Amino acid sequence: MSNELLAVSGFVALFALMALRVPIGIAMGLVGIGGFGAVIGMAPALNLLAQSPISTITDFNLTLIPFFILMGVLATNSGMSSELFRAGRAWLGGFRGGLGLASVGACGGFAAICGSSVATAATMTKIAYPEMKQAGYSDAASTGIIAAGGTLGILIPPSVVLAIYGFITETDIGQLFIAGVVPGLLAVVMYMLTVRFWYGRQLPAAEPFRLGQALAALKGIWAVGLLFIAVILSIYFGVVTATEAAAVGALLTALIGLLRRRLTLGSLLDSLVEALRTSVSIYVVLIGATLFGYFLAITQVPQEITGFLTTLGAGRYGTLLLILLLFLVMGCFLDAMAMIILMVPIVFPVIEQLGFDPIWFGIIIVMTVELGLITPPVGMNVYVINSIASRVSLTTIFRGVLPFVTVDVLRLILLIAFPALVMALPNSMN
Repeated sequence: MSNELLAVSGFVALFALMALRVPIGIAMGLVGIGGFGAVIGMAPALNLLAQSPISTITDFNLTLIPFFILMGVLATNSGMSSELFRAGRAWLGGFRGGLGLASVGACGGFAAICGSSVATAATMTKIAYPEMKQAGYSDAASTGIIAAGGTLGILIPPSVVLAIYGFITETDIGQLFIAGVVPGLLAVVMYMLTVRFWYGRQLPAAEPFRLGQALAALKGIWAVGLLFIAVILSIYFGVVTATEAAAVGALLTALIGLLRRRLTLGSLLDSLVEALRTSVSIYVVLIGATLFGYFLAITQVPQEITGFLTTLGAGRYGTLLLILLLFLVMGCFLDAMAMIILMVPIVFPVIEQLGFDPIWFGIIIVMTVELGLITPPVGMNVYVINSIASRVSLTTIFRGVLPFVTVDVLRLILLIAFPALVMALPNSMN
């Protein structure tokens, strides 16, 4: 069997296993070992199976993933998300649609200490949805705002998905985090403008603004500010590496929760168990991706695709558009992490061949997979919100996110047209 036919067979087998609901990490591992064994032999394939998990688990650069996950779990269990929403409501409630604006702002703030879109959407649904429902927001508007705001979790640093992209492409993770700051803030502003002007008259009237209450609300978010300084600014100024910042952030979050008596020893243990479960599931996917990557390398799939795309004559940006369209289509069927792990090893050599900056491309591709979190039929954030606000239909939530999908596409075009918006901060790092 030729390498090309073997590669096609491997992808067919992979998608067949995924259709049978085999976890993607297991599916990639099975296909990777089977395909590698078909080309080289089962003895080397089994030897690879023995060595690859150990090398992945013990990779120092990947230790930031469990630390950032633990940081997000501790922040959630210590009530920081509620404080962000209360502060946002106190300062933005004076505008029409203030609760919607506060929800977007709280999503952005929580994303800066969480790193997960699903966790951000789930947490904010529990906090913001009942308040917006009580204030008279429609189900489409309230759930759409939260679903879109949740996508900020994989863009605003620290982002687990960006960290995985950096691991796969051997790109500096600290620079990737800093590169996500401006696009993340731009997303927050554009989402707020969408809430204010798209829904406009549909939203409830403004609440009375009370300066004393607004100033008092700021006292509750000092912990978030401290964590942002300890993690993001310390990376930017070169004080610590991304991995060291993750460890410091997790430790500080635990200490803050304990000192404020928001965490007990029991809840701290529960947080550790929850973070461990999430981390293990991510490591299983990474191990499977590594095994599948060996299969792709032995069949020379990345080289073949690079040669095919670069000879189409579509030009740099035409080829980039084809890649982004591929990710948009895949986003209808796979979640964000699965897309990054499965597709980036295949298309990244093309990006290098075309001369695009890997840091810039990392932000662009993460923004592209963001759309998959809120578009049918998968729309992971939509399903998470539906599981919590079960009275709201999936159709209603998808209808609510439509204006934000339009804004996301416009933002993507803007950052492709003006790469400096992404690269200015990482280029100025120490």
